[in-house]
Amino acid sequence: MQTILRIGTRGSPLALAQAHETQARLMAAHGMPVEAFEVVVISTSGDRIQDRPLSEAGGKGLFTKEIEEALLARRIDIAVHSSKDMPTVLPDGLELSAFLPREDARDAFVGKAAKTIAGLPHGAKVGSSSLRRQALIRRMRPDLDVVMFRGNVQTRLRKLDEGVADGTILAYAGLKRLGLEDVVTDLMPLDSFPPAPGQGAICIESRVGDLDVERMLTAIHDVPTGQALACERAFLAALDGSCRTPIAGHATISGETVFFGGLIISPDGAQSHEVKAEGPAQNAARIGDDAARTVRAKAGEKFFDGWA
Repeated sequence: MQTILRIGTRGSPLALAQAHETQARLMAAHGMPVEAFEVVVISTSGDRIQDRPLSEAGGKGLFTKEIEEALLARRIDIAVHSSKDMPTVLPDGLELSAFLPREDARDAFVGKAAKTIAGLPHGAKVGSSSLRRQALIRRMRPDLDVVMFRGNVQTRLRKLDEGVADGTILAYAGLKRLGLEDVVTDLMPLDSFPPAPGQGAICIESRVGDLDVERMLTAIHDVPTGQALACERAFLAALDGSCRTPIAGHATISGETVFFGGLIISPDGAQSHEVKAEGPAQNAARIGDDAARTVRAKAGEKFFDGWA
């Protein structure tokens, strides 16, 4: 059978698991055989640059640029991404067409020297490449040595085994999708250690106006996840959020209502400002945007100065 849908993805084990989950949902929704799909692995700048933080190398777009170029060039038909990796502004001609049902959005601690961050000895090393996680760790334990930790999930776990750090924090959703829940020694509470906007959700990007693809994706789109992500991404966009700024945000949908909590925090963890908001889920994006303006007013315009 001729391939009719080419799925673009990064090549990490987690990215491939997400691409195959998307494929499986499309197969089930449309009664399509596996032969109707091709998973196309695309190397991104974010995968190749491992010697410095993303905040210094160019931000979130490093994980999407080459995949989006392939999408625009029609070498692939859809792109599967981790939502938290997606910039808030997409290239002209592309859109986020579907979100799969969200996994657990919490962060997970994987400890070697102790099972919890609180239990780590004074001066212990905790590895993370996320400015948000680094700031939240410093807020909890200013005495810890927070070190830069790049690489995919397996690479970071290997670094732990090699003694590069005494612990690290990873997205629980990714560990679950890889069947690695057993490595988790503690789960971080959403209220005190809020996740990145989009964490735990898989999104699918396609070309604007590609109606055949749009019809296929509509069948697997999860409306509550889409509403929650609209709120979180609007919050991020209004704050000019990128990998250069420690921002957290998490929305949940209950019935027809969206509940949102957001946080901005200084890189050293010493200063933070929180916001909570709720309203009709159909207005999720506006609620996220308003929440960003509220927290920016609390913090003052100079709060973000010098962070990049």
